[in-house]
Formats: sequence, structure tokens, C-alpha cells
Amino acid sequence: MQPSPSPSSGEDSGEASDDSSSSFGAPINNLPPDALHNILLRLPLRDAVSCRAVSRPLRDSLNSPSFLSLLPTLRLLLLRHPRPNPNASSPPSLHAFDPSTRRWLLLPLQFLPSQVTSFSPVSSSPSLLYLWLDPNPPSTKSLAVCNPLSHSYRLLPPLGSAWSRHGTVLAGPRGTLLVISELAVMCFSPLQNESQWMKHALSLPTKPRSPVLIKETLFTLCDVGSAWRSQWKLFSCPLAGLGLGFGPRQGGWAPVERHMWGDVFEILKRPRLLPGSGGRRLLMIGGLRSSFAMDAPCSTVLILRLDLERMDWDEAGRMPPEMYRCFTGIGEVRDPLAGPGTVTVGNNKVKVFGGEGRVWFSGKRVRGKIAMWEESEDGGTGGEWSWVEGVPGYNEGVYRGIVFDAGFTAMP
Repeated sequence: MQPSPSPSSGEDSGEASDDSSSSFGAPINNLPPDALHNILLRLPLRDAVSCRAVSRPLRDSLNSPSFLSLLPTLRLLLLRHPRPNPNASSPPSLHAFDPSTRRWLLLPLQFLPSQVTSFSPVSSSPSLLYLWLDPNPPSTKSLAVCNPLSHSYRLLPPLGSAWSRHGTVLAGPRGTLLVISELAVMCFSPLQNESQWMKHALSLPTKPRSPVLIKETLFTLCDVGSAWRSQWKLFSCPLAGLGLGFGPRQGGWAPVERHMWGDVFEILKRPRLLPGSGGRRLLMIGGLRSSFAMDAPCSTVLILRLDLERMDWDEAGRMPPEMYRCFTGIGEVRDPLAGPGTVTVGNNKVKVFGGEGRVWFSGKRVRGKIAMWEESEDGGTGGEWSWVEGVPGYNEGVYRGIVFDAGFTAMP
């Protein structure tokens, strides 16, 4: 990991200085290995990895896979570039944001195959990152799983091109990977068969929207309305219900609804699901309709939260009006030549990504920054809203991203 844009303290530079007699004489290097490991385990992952370049004893201590796997993971936001292959001449890397320090980092990916021309992060599980790879010469994209910190990767069995264009990729437990399309789900499980994907019918009324996996249950939204008006419903299915080897097959897709919820799905425009914190909550984010009229504009972005134990909704957060105006452009002059008083029409399209206690928002009108919402520690209403400034490099389009727990707890 490197601070963006210049590589420095966070990246393992390979060899530590061997000519530093002063470093060998430092008191910390005289500690017994057990005591040294105890100290290093108290450091955040990024600081512990940085210590590799200090001296040979520290490098040797921090090169043990069994020791590195004990370090806690570092939660990052990885950005997805809006265009493929933005700069083929630069070394492959991903821009990452560390919310704990509010700093941008650079995650090098030089270990990927040399014939890869571009890549896109699509899903993650603890320490493992899943990427769509574009090969050279051009052919069908392939999925790869990698650990960016250990510089290791593995290619998964090939899929058809339609899956890479339209499928949603979700990382499940025990190395399982799901690619969900409109009609079917493809499953890859190392526990069952490491050489092929298994196809299962989806059996949903309409195309799934923003499917998420929380523990071992899938959730998705489906528009069961008409061509003139959307009507969203929430559906769920245990992984065992898809016949993916998670125990005896039981259940299937079923609507998740309660009479007491009322019109909770009617107040949001184009809602999107994200996993909530702790595996106990489901977030639904969308534009808050100003009225129930079919073409009603949105007044802000609303975050609703479903407690999966009590099965009740509450309001988790609401974007401040002044922040929402930055996304819509309402009140901005469109063109000085158009005459005084000419204003833009509000554009309510806001891209939403993240989860696990933090949600990020991007839009075409917001350049060089993204909005961030952080759930309150006590799970109360409101949360904290702030701008994340200095988004590096990408001013050409709308940002997207995924949450990645970087660490050494798993290898491809």
C-alpha cells in the first residue's frame, strides 16, 4: 500500500537496509521473538507492514505468513475507474481510501499477468479481491482472485462474455463465488469442483436489482410494477435454497414483507441495497420522493435500515440538503449565453456503493470528491455526513467502488 499518488511509507519495498549497524543495535532488535511479535501485533496493519523496511530483524519477523495472518485487516474503499484502461502506460494499481485516517492510498497490482490490459474490482471477501481481467489480444474476460498484499493471484474457470457485462459478482463463505444475472446464477465453489461453474435457475419474478449477500442469505429487490410505475419488493433466499452445497436444499426465493411496513418501498425512487454493519442489518438507499406522484422529483437521499433480527425498518440517515444540491445542480446556471435566470433541471442520479457501516455517493456534477455517510456507533438515526476530498486521478466520469478488508488472513 502506498500513499497516493507517490509511493512511500506503506509499501513493502522488498529489501530492508542491511548496512544499518545502528538499526541492529536498536534496543527493539534485542527483544526475544515472542516479545517482538507481541509489540507488532498491537500495530495497525499498515504500520506493521511498513516496519519491514526498517531493519532485517523486523523484516524477518514480518515475513512469516502465520504471523501476518494474525494482524487485523484494514478496511478500505477501492475505486473502480469509469472507463476501461484509463492509462495503459502506468503500472497497474487501484486507488483506495482509508476511512480511519482519511487518506488516499495506492494499491499496486504489478503481479497480475503481463497480458492483462485492464481490470475492474467487482467483489471482495476478507483479504481476497475479485477482478474482471481484460486480456491482450482481446478475448473473453476472465475472473481472478488475488491478495494484493501478498502479491498472489489465481485465475478462475472461464465464463461467457455475457456474464462479465451483466452479471453481479458476490463473494460468499468458504471461497464460494456467485455471478448473478437476470435469469440464472453461476456458482464456483472450491469445496465442490475447482474446474467448472455450476448454473442454477434464479426463479425471481423480474430482474434482480442490487443483490447482496449477508451471512448465508441473499437479498435483492425486484420491480413487480408496470411499465408506467415501479413497484419494488424485497426477496430473500438462503444459499442452501440454491443448491450450492450449503447443507440440505431447503427454501428458495420468497418475498420479505410485513403488514406493519406499510408503504416503505413506495417512498424511495430507484432504491439500492447494501449490507449493513455486523451482518445484522440491511440498508436500502434511494431518492426520497417529494410526493407519491409518478414523476415526483426527489428532495434528498434517504437511507433506511432493516434490522434482520427484529424485522423492522427505521431511518438511518438523510443527506443534508446543501450536500444533495451539489449532486442535482439545482440553482446552477447552465450557460451564461442562455440568459440570466436559466437554471439546470435537477438530475437525481446518484451512484451509491459501500456498506458495512459506511456508504459513499458520487455523481457527474461532483468532481474530485465523494460524499460519505458513517453509521453512528449506537446505531441511532442520522449518522455523520462528510465530503471525501482529493479523489485522485479520475475526473472523467462517475466513480464506483467496493469495500475491501485488506490483510493476510486468506490466500488465493
